[in-house]
Formats: sequence, C-alpha cells, structure tokens
Amino acid sequence: MRYYIVAGERSGDLHASNLVKALKQRDPEAVFRGFGGDYMQMQGVDLAVHYRELAIMGFAELLTNAFKIKRYIRRCREDIAAYNPDVIILVDYGGFNLQIAKYGKKHHYKVYFYILPKYWAWWPGRALWLKPHVDKLFTILPFEKEFYKKFNWEAHYVGNPVLDAVKEHVESDNFLTKHGLVDKPYVALLPGSRKQELMYIVPELEKMVQRMSNQQFCVAAVNNLDNSLYGELPYISNVTMVFEDTYNLLLHAKAAVVTSGTATLETALFRVPQVVVYKANPVTYGFAKFMITVRYISLVNLIAGREIVKELIQSEMTAAYLYTEVSRLVSDPEYRREMVAAYDDIIKVLDTGSASDNAASLIIQYLKESPRAAK
Repeated sequence: MRYYIVAGERSGDLHASNLVKALKQRDPEAVFRGFGGDYMQMQGVDLAVHYRELAIMGFAELLTNAFKIKRYIRRCREDIAAYNPDVIILVDYGGFNLQIAKYGKKHHYKVYFYILPKYWAWWPGRALWLKPHVDKLFTILPFEKEFYKKFNWEAHYVGNPVLDAVKEHVESDNFLTKHGLVDKPYVALLPGSRKQELMYIVPELEKMVQRMSNQQFCVAAVNNLDNSLYGELPYISNVTMVFEDTYNLLLHAKAAVVTSGTATLETALFRVPQVVVYKANPVTYGFAKFMITVRYISLVNLIAGREIVKELIQSEMTAAYLYTEVSRLVSDPEYRREMVAAYDDIIKVLDTGSASDNAASLIIQYLKESPRAAK
C-alpha cells in the first residue's frame, strides 16, 4: 500500500517514524511519502518537505506566518494528488493537518489521525470541525477516548508512544564520562526545541543557574536551532550543554526544569522530579489563557487529574520562583518520593503495549476491511 504521512514537528516525526517501522513489518510492500523529519527519513519515508521549514508556534506567530503556512498547505495537497496514496495518516500538528484532512476527504482518500490535536485543552468544539473529514482516530492519551465520545465519535486508545520510546532507550555506557559529569549530580534543563520557546525561557534559566552556582546544570540542546538562542548558558561555568541526547540526560538527572509539552511526560517516565515551565509572547499567552479549558498545562498533571508537578506559567516563570522550586526538588526527599510514586501510577495507566504496533495493526485492519476505491 501507499502511505502519505504528515508530521509537523520533532516529536511527531519521532512517533511517525516508529509507526512507519511497525507498518513495514505488517506490510512488506509498503511505500511511504510525506512531510516530516530525519526520523521518518531514516525509516525510508520519501520526504516532500522537512518539518524545519514549517515549524511555527504560537497564535501571534501563526498570524505573521499565515501566507507561509497557506503556501505549504497548497504544496502538501499537490504532492498528495501526485502521489495518490491509499491512505493519508496525520500525526498531531492540528491546524495544518485539519486542512489536509479536509482536502483528503474531499478527494476521496482514506484519512486517519494518529496522535490527535489537543482540542480538549481549548476550544473543544473544534472536534466537530474535524469529524466530517477523518475516517479513524488513534489516540495516545486515555482521557481522549471519553472526550471524543461526547461528540459521538469513537477514538481508539492505542497506548502511548512516548512510553514505547522510553522503554526502548538503550543507555550510553560513557554518557557521564563524555560530558565530564562523573560525581557531579546535575539538574536537567529542557527549554524546548522551538525558537519561540527559547526566546522567553532561556533568560530566566540564565539568572537561576547563576544564582545556584554550587549546583551543576545540563541543558538538553538541539542542533537544528541557532546556538545563540541558548544565550549565555553555554558560557556559564556550572552549565554543560548536551546536544541531541535528552534521554541519556534524563536517565542520570537528579531533577529537571521542563518546558510544557511532550518532554514533561518523558521526564516523568524516567522518574525524574520536575518543575514545568511555560512562557510565551504576551499576545499568544493572552489568547491562550482566554481560550484554554483545562486546569493544567502539563501532560503529567492532566493524565493524573491533579497537581503532581509544580507549573510555573508566564508571570510566575521567573528565576526567583525557579530557584525556590528547584531547591526543593533537589533537597526535599519526601517531596521527591511523593512525586515519583505518582509517576508510577501514571505509568500503570499508560502501559497497554506498544502504541506503534497497536496503531499499525488497526490501520492495516481497517484498510483491508475498507480499501480506497481505485482513482
């Protein structure tokens, strides 16, 4: 079969690549093309566009890049028409992929959504926009199944691919030695992988690490961003930069400061006590605050349905608040123990086998039961 997969950012690229791997095991003649990144490419996906060309975050940024987004949507539609796949598989990236779903359904393609847009977080009615344009939903968060049931729509909970990735991680034997961290307990800093995140979060991290000069810190950095976005962090004596090795970084961390997103769940799955942070363009934040309908922003707290980890958002995301919370994470044994025990409860909820394998099996099953008519 011919598969067209659209993933618009780093985490979606990773999970899409694992889905491709699982599909290939069940469909030896499978051919793949799409929008994605290096992980998908390594699994044999023929990339029409790399996600770095279209990764945009925030409402204000979306407005200023509207014509760019529209251009790439048109390019994706044209590429789908030329490729003529048996199915379009959309991975997260809600705004962009909603437009691709509309196009796909209009032109009689099968449209499946894996890793659903977070419509439950803000403006839930958008689920009604999606419903006429998608054939099957494959969710990775257990509470999403109930959310979509409110719209008389069945979502298949397949497990969580983040848990799969953490389980499959193989520890590097020389990580601590390589980075000069032997006998140096450190706090991991995960400022995110988007330019807009680093612009607002890094300045506060700089001030915090300078204030905590006796504590070692390690930054989870990525290669596809300009190094200048990390500000002064690479030049501060108690900071170590670690590029493209977040899982080994978390594996040895004593605590972590994590920008809201998938990384909060990854940190919990490695059982690292954390504080979650978020800071954005004031326009973006103002709009989000007005629209958001959930009590928490971190996946850890959302899955648990209560506050497990502290969330420092916008005006509270300051060096002073960070100093207080990180100090507690490092030095309060009971606080650490309670947080890790709550993580273990979350892991039990999420662990339903391999999400990639479960999703791939269902995708193959549904395509066999209802193949796309020849065009």
